[in-house]
Amino acid sequence: MNRFLTTTAMIALALAGAHVSARAADVKEVQMLHWWTSGGEAAALNVLKQDLSKEGFAWKDVPVAGGGGDAAMTALKAMVAAGTYPTASQMLGYTVLDYAQAGVMGDLTETAKKEGWDKSVPAALQKFSVYDGKWVAAPVNVHSVNWLWINKAVMDKIGGTQPKTFDDLIALLDKAKAAGVIPLALGGQNWQEATMFDSIVLSTGGPEFYKKAFNDLDEESLKSDTMKKSFDNLATIIKYVDPNFSGRDWNLATAMVIKGDALVQVMGDWAKGEFVAAKKTPDKDFLCYRFPGTEGSVVYNSDMFGMFNVPDDRKAAQVALATATLSKSFQSAFNVVKGSVPARTDVPDTDFDACGKKGIADLKAANEGGTLFGSLAQGYGAPPAIANAYKDVVSKFVHGQIKSSDEAVKQLVQAIDDAR
Repeated sequence: MNRFLTTTAMIALALAGAHVSARAADVKEVQMLHWWTSGGEAAALNVLKQDLSKEGFAWKDVPVAGGGGDAAMTALKAMVAAGTYPTASQMLGYTVLDYAQAGVMGDLTETAKKEGWDKSVPAALQKFSVYDGKWVAAPVNVHSVNWLWINKAVMDKIGGTQPKTFDDLIALLDKAKAAGVIPLALGGQNWQEATMFDSIVLSTGGPEFYKKAFNDLDEESLKSDTMKKSFDNLATIIKYVDPNFSGRDWNLATAMVIKGDALVQVMGDWAKGEFVAAKKTPDKDFLCYRFPGTEGSVVYNSDMFGMFNVPDDRKAAQVALATATLSKSFQSAFNVVKGSVPARTDVPDTDFDACGKKGIADLKAANEGGTLFGSLAQGYGAPPAIANAYKDVVSKFVHGQIKSSDEAVKQLVQAIDDAR
C-alpha cells in the first residue's frame, strides 16, 4: 500500500475521532492518540482502559501504527493545527517540550502537587514533563534501549554464553550462522537501526563518550575516530541480518526470536512485552542481557502522556487519566505487561520478572551513578530535528547509500549541524 495514502488515511481517522470528541464534550471520555498497536503494547494499554472504566470514563482510541511514533506525531500535528486536541497523546521527551513551548499543553501542576510527583519521578523525566514550572505530561514508564533479547533454546543449541564484549557478540552471531539460524533479527526502519546504533556507540566509546556525542552534541566527539569505529562496528554487525530485513516492523523481528527463527534482537525493553504476550518466561524461554560493553549504563526513553489544553468540561477526564497513570498500582501492573519499568522510584519490584527486576535495579544504579543517558534515536538525546537527522544518516549507512565509515561521520556531523 502507498505509504503516503496510508498516513493520510490515518490522519483523517484521527481528525474524525477528534471531532467526535469535541462534539461529545458532555461525555466522560478519554481520547488517546498513541502508537501502541502490537500485541504486547495493546495488552499493556488495556490495563489503563480498565482502571479508567472503573471510574466511569469511556475510552476512545486513536491508534496510529508505527513503532517509532512518526506517523502518530504527523496525525497529532494535524489535530493540533485543526484545534481539535485529544485528551492526551503518547509522546516522547523533546516533542512534549516543543508543544509546551507552542502554548497548547494543559497544566497538571495541582494534580502533581497533590500526588507528590516531584518526589517520586526521577529528575531525568521531570526535565521533559515539566515546562516553565508546570507539569504538562504524565510519565508512563522508563524504557531502556541497550538490551539483547535471545532465544534460550537456540542459545543452548549452539552452546552460546552471555557476550561480555562486542567481539564476543560477533563470535556468538557466527555460531548462530553456522547452525543455520538467522543470527540477528532486525527491522530495516531508520528508528530501529538508530536504536541499535545507540547501543553500539555506548559500547564502543563508553559512557562519557556517549554523553558528549549524543546528549551534549559535542562536535569533536561526533567527528572522532571513536565515532568512526562505531560505524565500523555497525557495518560488522549488520552483516548478520537476513536478506528480507528491510522495512520489517520491530515486533515481527521480535517474533523471529520468540519462534526460534533468529537468535537475538537488539531492541528496547518494549520487546519483552511481546515475549510476555506470547507466554514466555525469562531464563526459561528467553534471555535478557545488556548490550555487551554497556553494563552499568542505561540509555533510556520514556513514554509520556502529553496533556493538552482542553476545554474545562473535558478536564476531569484528563485529571483522572493523569492520576491513574502515575498511581503505584498502575505503574506496577502496566509495566509488568509492557516490559518497561515504572516512572516512579517508589514502586516495589515484587510483581516483576527477572528481566524487570534487573531493569529496575539498573535504572536505580544508573540514576545514582550518573550513567543514565537519553536515547538519541528515541527522542531523549536531542530535539526531533536532530534525532531525525541522526536516524537518516544511520539508515543510509545501513542500506549502503553511504559507502564508508569516514563518509558516515562527515555526513552525521553535517546533518546535525544543519538541524541545530
